[in-house]
Amino acid sequence: MPSRPKPSSRMSSPQLSSPASPVPAPYRPGVTSAAPASSPASPPTPAPSAPLPLSALVSRLRAAGCVFAEDEAELLLTTARTPDELAAMVERRIAGLPLEHVLGWAEFHGLRIAVDPGVFVPRRRTEFLVGQAVGLGRRAGRPPSRPAVVVDLCCGSGAVGAALATAMGRVELYAADIEPAAVRCARRNIAPLGGTVYEGDLFAPLPTGLRGRIDILVANVPYVPTEEVGLLPPEAREYEPLVALDGGADGLDVLRRVTAVAAQWLAPGGHLLVETSERQAPLAVEEFTRRGLLPQVAVSDELYATVVIGTRPPTAPRPEEPKGAERTARRSARGTAGRSARTAPSPAPGTDHTTASPSP
Repeated sequence: MPSRPKPSSRMSSPQLSSPASPVPAPYRPGVTSAAPASSPASPPTPAPSAPLPLSALVSRLRAAGCVFAEDEAELLLTTARTPDELAAMVERRIAGLPLEHVLGWAEFHGLRIAVDPGVFVPRRRTEFLVGQAVGLGRRAGRPPSRPAVVVDLCCGSGAVGAALATAMGRVELYAADIEPAAVRCARRNIAPLGGTVYEGDLFAPLPTGLRGRIDILVANVPYVPTEEVGLLPPEAREYEPLVALDGGADGLDVLRRVTAVAAQWLAPGGHLLVETSERQAPLAVEEFTRRGLLPQVAVSDELYATVVIGTRPPTAPRPEEPKGAERTARRSARGTAGRSARTAPSPAPGTDHTTASPSP
């Protein structure tokens, strides 16, 4: 997995917030608010902590190894409500906690997503997966009166589902994760958008009524090979759940489990989208094809992102069964056609970084 991007490139003003939670004014060094004078009978007010100058904050973060110390300092300053809270946040960041866990939020696809400690932090490159899913959802051939059915598997904080619901408008949104902390966090982000979050392993907790109805199925599965987990940055391997990182021997164990049954849950013409690494994409394409999905690979050079897309073929009408010799002749013809199709040359890839992948 590439390292996470510069903080200022993924964090902005909030769009998801709890209407019941007041928004406190951020603490700014050197800015004090007027307070009523204490009466003679009241106990003395403790002296507030000395404000931490911006330059000192930047120096401390840089000394701790924060590459983008200036940007992180600004984010900490605009999030903290008091000098004491700022000091505590700085200490947690210097101790190695992910910046998003310290702040309590991450910017994703233009939204402020709540991120609790112990929950997988949404990566900026996954915004590419969202963009691909939004485009497919808008081009779907469903009746205009029917909302798209969207499912976010391995949802973590629910960032992908929240982004899809916001971008696509009227959707029927479901999400699931096996981690209880992730489920609690995802509910905070998805419930205000009308979505439902389930706790359990992949498809197991989803309502059975979703079988054959899902238009957009996104699965941000773990895809780091087991032996490479130790190479991840400490803030990922020490503070994010291993189940959200470790994808097995070749990184594709969970992907295989998803594709094994995805076609049973997708609507005809529905799409499964999974993020992988570039080197894993060919094996992922083979798995999609083996499970009856029509694969494509989409790549973003800017975000270092690779997404494999599998489409369930539209259901074709079943022809009337022929009889006798006619049946034998047609079966023979179908066998010849099938052999010809398997030996046909592969189509040339397109130039827009989204290519159809031939069957292996």
